[in-house]
Amino acid sequence: MPKIAPPQPWRDALGTRVRELRAERQWSQETLAERADVHTTYVSGIERGRRNVSIDILHRLAVAFGVEIRDLF
Repeated sequence: MPKIAPPQPWRDALGTRVRELRAERQWSQETLAERADVHTTYVSGIERGRRNVSIDILHRLAVAFGVEIRDLF
């Protein structure tokens, strides 16, 4: 089983922002996961600040939301 990183302020901030953007669009975690081509549990982990997200995943999220990567922070 892979280790999941403990919460950190910067991951918490990213998770909060992702949750805000998702809520603005009235998307479920499943919808975001599908649009970003990631697993639903991964989206949940991001929103809870438990995932150390790569630049590739940040790019997928930004494309899914139709925003620049910087807008995720």
